[in-house]
This record gives sequence, C-alpha cells and structure tokens, in this order.
Amino acid sequence: MTDKLINDKQPAEALYQQLKQDIRDNKLPIASPLKQQQLAADYGVSRIPIRDVLQRLKNEGWLTQSGKRGVMVHPLSATEAEDLYIMRMYLEPLMLSHAMPKLNHQILGRATDILEQLDQPKLSIAQYGDLNWQFHACLYHGAKRPTLFNNIANLHQLCSRYIGFHSVELNYKKTSQQEHYQLLDAIKAKQLGKAKGILKQHISEAGKILVAYLHKNLHF
Repeated sequence: MTDKLINDKQPAEALYQQLKQDIRDNKLPIASPLKQQQLAADYGVSRIPIRDVLQRLKNEGWLTQSGKRGVMVHPLSATEAEDLYIMRMYLEPLMLSHAMPKLNHQILGRATDILEQLDQPKLSIAQYGDLNWQFHACLYHGAKRPTLFNNIANLHQLCSRYIGFHSVELNYKKTSQQEHYQLLDAIKAKQLGKAKGILKQHISEAGKILVAYLHKNLHF
C-alpha cells in the first residue's frame, strides 16, 4: 500500500492516479473485495471520494465486480493480456497511418530522444513503461484522432500491469528497443507499409511471448 496519503482537499484526480498506480504496481489485494473503509483509512480520505474513484476505475476496466456492490482487482490473466495485445495490434498501425503524414523533424527528434532515454541502464519497471508509452504516444499524437488515441492510451495503461514480465522475467527490453529503432527508421524513410508491418509485428510478438509465459506460470 502506498505510504503517501491523499488529502481530501486535493483534487479527486490525485486519488484516482494514486489508486491506478497502486493497481499497476500490484500493491492492492488481488481477487478479493476492496473495502472502502479500509482504503479511506489507508489513503487518508473519506469514503465518498474512494467510492467515486472505485466506480471510475471499474468503468475503465481496472476493477471488476465482486458480489452485489463490491469491486476487486481482477487477477492477471493470459486471456486478458492476449485481448489487449490483439486490440493494440490492429489499432496502433491504423493510428500510425493517420499520423505519419504529419510527423515532422521536431516530432521525430523527440521520439529519438525518448528512445535514447530507454537505452539507459537500470531503469525501473515504472520508468521503462512510462518511456515506452511516451515513445508510442509521440508518434500517434499528430494523427489528431483523440477518440482513437484515448482508447490506445487506455490499452497501454491496462498493459502496464504486465510490463514487469517483459522487462524482468522475459528479458525482452533489448528486442523491443531494436524494433523501436527499426520502426523509427522506416518512418523517417516515409515507408508507411514497412512501418505499419514493423509496428504490428512488434506488438504481436511481444503479446505471444507474454501470453505463453502467463499460460505456463499463472495458477489462479
């Protein structure tokens, strides 16, 4: 559980972001009902903002129903991971096709800077996940498709619960980074078909490796 208490006078957004971060970091109990009174005490707020934030997180897919009125953090699941990566595999190349005509030297320079940050050793799992999304988001923003972008952003957030497997157990960071550079090279060369193929393969292979690992190692 987080040591940082959320003051009632702070925006509800702060509580929302903290709870979501704690779900990503697997700091909340999994597959058991979350007790509003206990969460209120842990985060230093009343039950009303806790109730509202839990409902928001449930609506966004971070929590699932438990009993008639409760919610819980659902267990990590090979099926969920596969669904997330399948959706990403189709939506992100589509987004890239809208974005590529608008990617200028400034945007590509920013994307290169992010990749160089990803090359740094000893990044934490959270830092790696954030930079990975920053790279993809940098390429997609130019599409000016907010609905599609927001859905992709949510998929990345839901995938972040699994990012530790790729960066630790599966040692996939080096391969992922090589594919990032290949993608960026294709974009710079204005090779849309090649770039979309690299991106789709990048997401698909990462998903297949993760799902195979989860099928083998998850027992709940």
